[in-house]
Amino acid sequence: MQSLDQRFVAAPFRVEVLAADDVGLFEGMLDVFGEAFDDVTTYGAARPGKVYLQRLFANGSFIALAALKDDRVVGALAAYELQKFEQERSEIYIYDLAVAAPYRRQGIATALIRKLQALAAARGAYVIFVQADFGDTAAIELYSKLGVREDVLHFDIPTT
Repeated sequence: MQSLDQRFVAAPFRVEVLAADDVGLFEGMLDVFGEAFDDVTTYGAARPGKVYLQRLFANGSFIALAALKDDRVVGALAAYELQKFEQERSEIYIYDLAVAAPYRRQGIATALIRKLQALAAARGAYVIFVQADFGDTAAIELYSKLGVREDVLHFDIPTT
């Protein structure tokens, strides 16, 4: 039996690390997120401009990965590297991860996470973490096969 990494080398898609000038691919990521999360307004109504994207990518903490099939974005991952204060180390938070409906169950989400693992290791991060909503069975199954589940409470605190 092939290892996961061997299986994804020959996959019919590729995973790219995006940079500030990859505006077209970034917009494709936003399209995938909007459709997958049924929230086209959030991901499409007020898209960031070129200057904002340059600032976002320039600070070095934002990570954008796109899975491409025939140069079309079919999966996307957005993450942030968080510098820790208690030790000289960082951790990576997967903020959004989605695969377009016709391309699910083909290993794309796992390949995106595997690419992020390699990037995290190169950056010296000690862990990657992600949240999943109760009832999101597919996400929970994916993350359970790749990591250890912790049950936590999440709170949104308004800024004003």
